[in-house]
Amino acid sequence: MLALYQMTISSKPLFLTFLFFGCGLFSLDAQILKKPIPDKLVILTFDDAPASHYSVVAPLLKQYGFEGTFFVCEFPPNSKDNTLYMNWRQIQALDQLGFEIGNHTHTHANVSKLTQEEFDAQLAYVEHKSDSLEIQTITNFAYPGYGLNEKALKYLKERNYHFARAGGSRAYDPLTDHPYLIPSWATEESNKTEIIQALEQAKNGQIVVLTIHGVPDIEHPWVNTPIDLFQEYLDYLKEHDFQVISMRGLEEYVDFEQAMIQLSPDYSKKLTN
Repeated sequence: MLALYQMTISSKPLFLTFLFFGCGLFSLDAQILKKPIPDKLVILTFDDAPASHYSVVAPLLKQYGFEGTFFVCEFPPNSKDNTLYMNWRQIQALDQLGFEIGNHTHTHANVSKLTQEEFDAQLAYVEHKSDSLEIQTITNFAYPGYGLNEKALKYLKERNYHFARAGGSRAYDPLTDHPYLIPSWATEESNKTEIIQALEQAKNGQIVVLTIHGVPDIEHPWVNTPIDLFQEYLDYLKEHDFQVISMRGLEEYVDFEQAMIQLSPDYSKKLTN
């Protein structure tokens, strides 16, 4: 009996430690997550507003019943060339089709090199253009060229953005990744195997985010995704029962305000593609 009592007493600190950390993890999970992250949850994002997003991508997404976020900008120097880039009426049409429009700055600017006034102006241009066309209020951002720094996160918070997407070629864990440092993989013509392997990481509370440029991308061939390859990805997602949402749809699962309180930005993680 004495031996049993001693074992119980000696085990008490271990039990309390387990209880403390266990409750802490449960509390963090409960605060950040509105509901559990299902396996096979994928977010599709599309950058730079190439013309193919309107003519190719949007019709295919509607055909497959998938959501998506289009991070738009006026890419210099040829943003007014409608053979290369969408005009704002086409961007408005994407919104009317139910797709999310996100902010990618006015001129695809490297935000890590901007003053607060310059960054505010870059964001405000896209916000005001969207407001003038009655596009749903923009709440999400993607870093052009994945350029970012600590000040950029501060400025985004001051303008009440909810989520911001970076690079990094890794899965997004809402319990460890700050909502302004959401990682993604970028598709290109030659990395099909990498992307398929990436999609398989959408499990155990992790979400896979893809960054897709033109389909095809005429002006920037190094980030080109051919139409047939893009359709292969859509087929794969549909055939394997993935749930495909937009960045806006992430709010169904993640409380971004609590995530900002609970999580510190970790710049040691890879954030570029």
